Amino acid sequence: MNSNNRQFNLSRRNSLKFVAGAIGTGILAAGAGADLAAPEPAIAQNDSTPDAALQKLIDGNKRFVESKRQNPHQDFGRLTEVAKTQKPFACILGCADSRFPSEIIFDQGLGDLFVCRVAGNVVTPEEMGSLEFGTLVLGAKVLVVVGHERCGAVDATIKGAQVPGQIGSLIDAIKPAVESSKDQTGDRLENAVKANVILQAKRLKASPVISKLIAENKLKVVGGYYDLDTGRVTILSES
Repeated sequence: MNSNNRQFNLSRRNSLKFVAGAIGTGILAAGAGADLAAPEPAIAQNDSTPDAALQKLIDGNKRFVESKRQNPHQDFGRLTEVAKTQKPFACILGCADSRFPSEIIFDQGLGDLFVCRVAGNVVTPEEMGSLEFGTLVLGAKVLVVVGHERCGAVDATIKGAQVPGQIGSLIDAIKPAVESSKDQTGDRLENAVKANVILQAKRLKASPVISKLIAENKLKVVGGYYDLDTGRVTILSES
C-alpha cells in the first residue's frame, strides 16, 4: 500500500471515529437536556407511617446536635424535582423566633417540611387552616408543635407586659398555659413554654379535620421543646 492510500485510510478511520463520537455526544446531550427540561416528579416521601415520619425528624435533629448534618434535598436538582408539586412528610408549628429554623434543626430540605411560624407557636384560625391543609391535602404524617427555651412571647405573658397593636392577641392565646403551670416546681418560664406547647397541640387536636386523621391512624400530633443552648428537641407529648 502506498503512502497516499495509507493516509486516505487513516483519515477515513479518524473521520468515522469523530462522527461516531459526535453522534454519541449528541445523544448524551439530548438525554441530559430532556432530564433538565422534564425532571422526574417529586418522590413520594409521605407514604410512610406517622411513627416513621416522627422518627425521621428525631434522627435529623440528632444529626444536627452531633454536628453530623447531611443537608439532604438542598441542591438544584431537588429544587426542580419539587417545583411542580410537594409531598412534605411533616408539618411544623413553630415560633417565629429567628433562632428556630426548622429545616436546619431537623436536618431536612426543600419539600420535606410544611412549616407555619408565629410568635409563641400559637394556633390562630389561619395557622389551623394551614395545618389542616398540610395534613389532609398534602398528606403530612406528623404534626409537631415546637416551643423553645426562653421564648419571649411566653415570658411577656408571665410578666403581664403591656404591649401595643396586635401583640396582645398572642399573649391572650398563651395566658391559659401560664395560668395552668404557675404552681409547678422548677423554672417558671420553661414550665410555661412546655405547657403552652401542650395547650396548642390540644387546640389542633380539636380540629375535626385533624382529629379524624388521628382517629384513622394517618396522623400523629406531637409536642416538642427546643433547647437553644444545645439544639436538641425533646418530645413532650404524642397523640
